[in-house]
Amino acid sequence: MTVHHEPEHWRKARRSRNGSARVEVGRFADGVAVRDTKDRAAGHVTVTGPRWSSFPRAIQAGRDDR
Repeated sequence: MTVHHEPEHWRKARRSRNGSARVEVGRFADGVAVRDTKDRAAGHVTVTGPRWSSFPRAIQAGRDDR
C-alpha cells in the first residue's frame, strides 16, 4: 500500500505493559500503520484493512498467515 501522509490517531496496543514490548496502531482511510512505541523514529509498516482484519484471527489460530 502506498501512503503519502502520516497515520492518524495512534494508540498503544491494549496488552502492552510498562517495560514490555509495545506497539502502536495508527489509522489510514484504507488500512493501518504499526510502529514500535519505543522507537517511533524508525518509521512504521502499513497494512491494508483486509490484511489487518485477518491478522488477529491468524494469531488466535496459532498460524502465521502470510
